[in-house]
This record gives sequence, C-alpha cells and structure tokens, in this order.
Amino acid sequence: MTRPAESRQYAAAGVDLADAESAKERIGRLVASTRTALTAGRVGAFGGMVRVPTGMRAPILVMSTDGVGTKVLVAQQAGRYDTVGECLVNHSVNDILVHGARPLAFMDYIAGAGLGIEVLADIVEGVARGCRAHGMDLAGGETAQMPGLYAPGHFDLAGTIVGVVEESEALHGDAVRPGDLLLGYASTGLHTNGYTLARKIATENLGLGVDDDVPGLGQTVAAAFLAVHRSYARAVTPVLGGVHALAHITGGGIPGNLVRVLPAGCEAVVESGSWNWPPLFRLLQEAGKVSTAEMRDVFNLGAGMIAVLPAAAVPAAQAAAAADGVDTWMMGHVRAGPQGVRFDG
Repeated sequence: MTRPAESRQYAAAGVDLADAESAKERIGRLVASTRTALTAGRVGAFGGMVRVPTGMRAPILVMSTDGVGTKVLVAQQAGRYDTVGECLVNHSVNDILVHGARPLAFMDYIAGAGLGIEVLADIVEGVARGCRAHGMDLAGGETAQMPGLYAPGHFDLAGTIVGVVEESEALHGDAVRPGDLLLGYASTGLHTNGYTLARKIATENLGLGVDDDVPGLGQTVAAAFLAVHRSYARAVTPVLGGVHALAHITGGGIPGNLVRVLPAGCEAVVESGSWNWPPLFRLLQEAGKVSTAEMRDVFNLGAGMIAVLPAAAVPAAQAAAAADGVDTWMMGHVRAGPQGVRFDG
C-alpha cells in the first residue's frame, strides 16, 4: 500500500513504516511458532498473555530482565545476528532456573537505528529458537527504530522472562549448609559477559578483526565470541529437588554470583586447581595482561553454573548433566565462616 506523504517524511527522517510493517509480518510468524498449550490471546496484540499451569498448589511467578551487553557489537561487525537472540533466551532461562522455576513466557526488546528486515528477523529467529527449545511462549515484544539515539546499524537487545515454581520448592539459598559441595557446570565460552574487555584485548592487544583466527583456538573471533550462551535447564531440572542452591555465573564472575546464594555463616571455598580454564580465557589473560583477580571478577572462566548440594546428591546431578552433554567437576565446598567466596590456590 502507498504511504501518505507524512509517512514518507518519517522514512526520510530515519523510520520507514512500510519496512516496519513487513518486519512485523515476518516476526509474527516466528512468534506464532512458539505458541504453547499455555498461550492465550493473539499474536500482535498490545500485551502478551500466558496461563499459569493448572494443578499447582501455590504457584510463584519468577521474573527476570536482562540483555546480552556488547556482544551485540560482535554480531554487528560479523553480520551474524541469530545467535545473540538465542543467548538472550538461554541467559534468562538460567536466571530463573536458579530459583527452581521453569519458563512460561518471554518478551524481547530490540532498539536501534537503520535495522533492515533481515537483521530484525535474524535476531528474532534466535529468540524464537531459544523459546521453542524450552517449550516457552514468545508472548510478544517490541522493535523500536530510534535514529539519533543509535548510530545507523547499531542496536541493543534485551528481554524479560516469566517462569513459575511451587512456593514450597523455590530455591533461595537458605538450605545451604557447611559441608555442602560445589559442582561446576562447563560454559560454552564467554556467554554474555565480559565482552567490553574481551573485545578490547582482541582488537587492541592482539590486533584481530572478527574474521581473523584466534591464536591456538582454530576458530575465528566471530565464531569464538558468538558461541551461544549455554542453557542449563535440561542438565539441572531433573535433579532440582536435591540441590540446595544454584548460581548462574554472569557479570561479577564466580565470586560475585556464588555469594548471592550463600546464607550468613557460610563461606564457599573454590579450589582453583580443580579445573582448567578454557584456552580462550588464558589467551585473554595473557594478551591483555589481566590479573587473575580481575579475570575472576569479569569472566565465567569456563564455569557457567555452580550447584551447591550435599555429597549424596552429587552422583545424580553429574549423571543428569552428562545426559545433556554438559561436563561437570567438583570445584570446592562450603564451610562455616564469614559469608563470602574464597579461592584456594
């Protein structure tokens, strides 16, 4: 359909309503592909709707909002946009998983300038793929073209997740006790944190572009930096009843996130020699001359999730992780002491 002159002026100013309508149609099909038995309402409505599962005694909704940080700049430079959407979903699933919640619905928000239909569709395709993998409804979202606020081709990506858990089964960390063990779950790389420092080291210290090979990795920068943030839902959900706490290792690293699930009087002792950092993290440390303390504060160092659990629950937890192809290792214990995280070695 022909747009009126006012709309053509809007396009000249940087917002093309015809492109926006076309993008909505394609995104609508992706949203529809995620509908579940709990989905209510219509695709394209002003608000997304999802039913609370029946049969629950005291359902608690668990919500989280997050983004993928400057990982979007790597996607932009590489011209590959589908993985950041999946990363956003998986990151969010992990954030509510630590409370024992299963995902119900997700909503995304893409803001930028000069984003073509293909770029928007690729981003949402990643979001939809992540939602389908978790049986979760992509209940809606927003794409906002804001020239003047964003440089042409630049964008930010964020999302909100809603999950549910029985109130009596929710994890808060209050069950953690001295004598509990720490079980580490392997990450798939940087996940969605530390990219500002990682990009600086790659470009300024190593002189690499996104299409260059990373020394010693056998991968390009784009492949290594855009690896999808792992979801731990399938690896952890089967054994949630035996876990005292879970920590998703995101911004703040192991010390900044593990401490969030420790009650007063409990100190987590992480055995530094219990696992080998993946080569990417060693390269970033050496090339950037980053101290070990700062590496621990910025990156996950190969441990994307940590479970705090009694010794008797460890075999089942490791078996569940192995069934999903996730490597695990014993990485420390909890002892009586000041609330905090200590590295041994």
